[in-house]
Amino acid sequence: MSLTAIDLFAGAGGLSEGFRQAGFSILAANDFDEHAAETFKRTHPDTTFLDGPIQDITADDILDAAGIKRGELDCLIGGPPCQAFSVYNHQRGMHDERSGLFKEYLRIVQGVLPRWVVMENVTGMTSIAKGKAVQDIQHGLSNLGYGQFQYKILRAEQFGVPQERRRIFFVANRIGSDIPWPIPSHNGADVDFISVDQAISDLPSLNNGEGSEAGLPYRVNKSLATGYQKQMRNGKRKVFNHVAPKLSNVNMERMEYIPQGGSWRDIPYRLLPAGMKRAKRSDHTKRYGRLLPEGLSSTILTKCDIHWGTYIHPHQDRIITVREAARLQSFPDHFVFSGPRTEQYRQVGNAVPPFLARAVAKAIVACERGDEELYIIEKDSSCNTIHLTL
Repeated sequence: MSLTAIDLFAGAGGLSEGFRQAGFSILAANDFDEHAAETFKRTHPDTTFLDGPIQDITADDILDAAGIKRGELDCLIGGPPCQAFSVYNHQRGMHDERSGLFKEYLRIVQGVLPRWVVMENVTGMTSIAKGKAVQDIQHGLSNLGYGQFQYKILRAEQFGVPQERRRIFFVANRIGSDIPWPIPSHNGADVDFISVDQAISDLPSLNNGEGSEAGLPYRVNKSLATGYQKQMRNGKRKVFNHVAPKLSNVNMERMEYIPQGGSWRDIPYRLLPAGMKRAKRSDHTKRYGRLLPEGLSSTILTKCDIHWGTYIHPHQDRIITVREAARLQSFPDHFVFSGPRTEQYRQVGNAVPPFLARAVAKAIVACERGDEELYIIEKDSSCNTIHLTL
């Protein structure tokens, strides 16, 4: 029998998709965002979805939706909203009401009593208020009987995601098992990282403002697609959510000067936005950036705005589409994101890359099955710190 999971703060379903790919059955999920919920329901038709704020949902509601009793669930997963901890939020801090939502997660842990707990968040959680949120999570789980607990920062690119992305994972259990961590599959040396071109070069070419939500044929035949692209397609014949947002004339002129791997520093001074004219050359290195075709994508955020980061297509003078952002997050092409385009980008940027989630899930599956060669046990300082050792 497959292991079971319930997903809180599920968003569009990145964590659920990764756990599903690892063999978990996702019994129930919750989120308050209507557009993300619509995306999740379409892509996880076998999962019972509970709409609404987590504060209005009880553990019994979740158990009833999943059709199980307290203590029967294998794994509770979730990523409480991270904006309060993100380094991109200049007002971040524990005063932000969103910073306390992990306590709602712990409330559900107490009521559901899963065997395993997996929580994901941004690495900035470790630095706010001297790591108070991390300490509260550890103490909260310990008080609930989860004696085995570790947290670790994982690098998405080391698990087949074509993107530089760091995320902190908290893993705990109440069964006395050591915490299993996934073994990296890519290191950039023996096994190359998946590049931007390997991820998106088969998608239809577009000009500024062109595209379609309803579906476009792939640009490259399946036989010529890369291995990563074939995984993303998985039998699909058309591309959805592939529309290039229309940029102003001045932004189009700016892009003409930006080479692959370049940024705002390649734009003539006369064309720079007023704020950038006052910036130091060493600042804002990602802004107005053009992706390197043979490199990794920069972190996909909730807005693929060229003033925010490196979101210019490597070969075409336009911003990457929602579909391209989803590819760089390792979302399969059968995910069709609902809502206005700004909401689609937000769903993609907020998500856990499915391939990263899958790696964490596979380590738990291997631990449950006793396949010790398929995961790592960390008993030194590489866990419970923010240091990257992989």
